[in-house]
Parts: sequence; structure tokens; C-alpha cells
Amino acid sequence: MDAVRVALLREVLAGTQWPGAARRFAGSLRHSVVPAGGNLLLVGTEQYEPWHMAAHLVDEAAWSGLPELAPTLVRHRVRPGQPPHLSVGLGRLAAARRGHTLLVVAPQQPGAALLERVHDARRAGATVLSLHCGDPDLAALAHDALSVPEGDGEPDLDTVQHLVGAAAGENGLPAQRGRRRLRDRLARLADQLTAPPPSGW
Repeated sequence: MDAVRVALLREVLAGTQWPGAARRFAGSLRHSVVPAGGNLLLVGTEQYEPWHMAAHLVDEAAWSGLPELAPTLVRHRVRPGQPPHLSVGLGRLAAARRGHTLLVVAPQQPGAALLERVHDARRAGATVLSLHCGDPDLAALAHDALSVPEGDGEPDLDTVQHLVGAAAGENGLPAQRGRRRLRDRLARLADQLTAPPPSGW
């Protein structure tokens, strides 16, 4: 979804909790992965692979200059002969430790096996974030969660994923990035050179 469509979506949802909630959750994601240098693992349920969320985050990683946002998509079923970026199975979650972030996207109740793996990753020190449709077990495991209730005129989980993905690259940490840091320094220097002299001169 391009920036114009995201802007229109935010306009439609203005006055609701969703633009602000998505920005807050995206901020938690960004603040978890950027200082850690990435290590973002993205997993769905057995019935649902979060392809769109993965694509949004890859795009935001490129556009924002925050490569740490690009996730590793962890899949429940990996077929032989698939390319490396599509060949990461659930066993990858067993290696999650402090410095890793696990983002779980679950439009339906995750199975017990996934919950156990998420619990183990959290116990090993990984930060757990979840986008879900009201699952209490997943909410209890997550350090931060965004619950998207179904029905009642609320946006669906796919729509909220668009909002979160777009917000993830906003308000980054330019002072910590080499290229942006130089740009910021040049901007400050230009401001100093064009500013009027102090009154005592």
C-alpha cells in the first residue's frame, strides 16, 4: 500500500483509536529492533502467513533507512527447493534470545504448539509483540500487543497491518544513523550560518 492510500486510510479512520494505536505499536516495534540491530522474526498461525506484513516492513526498512525493520518470515510449512528467504521454519524460534524480537500476527487463535514456542522465546529473553484478534493467551505472552476485535464496524487485521507497517518507519532515530546524522549536522550547520548574528555583535 503506497503512502497516498495509507494517508487516505488514516483520514477515513480519523477520530478512531486506530491511527494512534498503530503508531504506538509501531513505535514499540521500532524501539525493540533498531537498538538491537534487527533480529526481527515474523510469524503467523498455521492457517495464516503474514506475507503482507512482511512486505510492508521490507518496504519501510528501505524507505526509512532503517534496515532493522526488515523481518525474517518464519513459516509453519517449508517446501523443499524454496529460496532461502522462504525456507525459515519454526525451528528458528528456538534460537530466539535477548536481542531478538518476535512479532506474531494471528487473525485466529494460535495453536498450542506455537504458543509454547513463543513462551520459550520470551523465557529466553526475546521481546514478544503481537497483532491479534483478541486472543487472551497471546496477549498475556506479549510484551506489547495490539488487539483488533472483529466486527462492530472496526477495521480488520489486514487494515491495521497496513497502518502499523506504514507507521513503523516514521519518526525513526536519525541521530543514530550515519547518513542521516551527517544530513542532520549539515542542516544544523546551515541553520547556524544563516542565522542572524547575536545582538551584541
